[in-house]
Amino acid sequence: MWAYALKRIVSAIPTMILASVMVFGLMRLIPGDPAMLFIGEIDDPAVLEAKRRELGLDQPLVMQYLNWAGGMLRGDMGVSVQTGRPVAGEIAAAFPVTAIVVVVATALAALVAIPAGIVAGWKQNSKTDATIVSIATLCLSIPGFWTALLLLTFLGAKWKLLPTVGYVSVFDDARAGAIYLIMPVIALVLTEVAVLTRMSRASTIEVMGLEYVTHARAKGMGERRVLWRHVFPNAFAPTLTVLGLILGHLLGGVVVIEQMFSLPGLGRLMVGAIFARDYAIVQGVLIFIVVIYVVLNTVIDLLYPVFDPRVKL
Repeated sequence: MWAYALKRIVSAIPTMILASVMVFGLMRLIPGDPAMLFIGEIDDPAVLEAKRRELGLDQPLVMQYLNWAGGMLRGDMGVSVQTGRPVAGEIAAAFPVTAIVVVVATALAALVAIPAGIVAGWKQNSKTDATIVSIATLCLSIPGFWTALLLLTFLGAKWKLLPTVGYVSVFDDARAGAIYLIMPVIALVLTEVAVLTRMSRASTIEVMGLEYVTHARAKGMGERRVLWRHVFPNAFAPTLTVLGLILGHLLGGVVVIEQMFSLPGLGRLMVGAIFARDYAIVQGVLIFIVVIYVVLNTVIDLLYPVFDPRVKL
């Protein structure tokens, strides 16, 4: 078990290095001189050259990357052009907002979708199966931004049940914060429920046809016990992978939802930085999302042996 865990952790290191090289390289392909953003409209070549030396832009690209990567390892992501504050501080302020929305949405989606998918697979080709699959297909067909627009129109503007503008942190006021999170979470949950339900159903159908399930039934074991003791643990392993991918994807892809509901999260921070050409923020957010994604997938890999002991071998 420890050998497996060490192998998975070590294998994540090359991924991180390759991702950091890609992020660094893509940012350097953007036209323009980052030093010009700091000095503004000052038309003085000496000032520009001094700022380039200060930022290390006069060095070869390899040295620039090594200095940047070393700073990242120390937690130094640079300084924002817009605010003059450290990028790490800007990300630390925005990340909890995104994390709360994504974690709550993913947890709710898993609580609804996994049992629904298992029941659909267990009742394959029945009315129950057809109903669950139809609802999942409908949810998957509706874009998240359209769901958000409907929620804002009806629950917010028309019926005035929920606020449409503003944000209150759950850490400052739990009740008010929860109210502001209802619509963003619903907009994310519907699509993710559909994906998880379909995956859970497919895995359940596959496991239901295996020999050990037939053997358990032949011993006289009840259907519910067969389902939850033998089918669920093995059917959950592939769904766990999808769950990890969804969680990582939402952390980096919740931009539209944050913009529509005015949530001060990572997505909105990066969009604002792109419009302001604040490359330090964009670069910092991108590498932070990569780190979160790789860490989540490594954790999912480490959890696999819990549900499928064959992975240890």
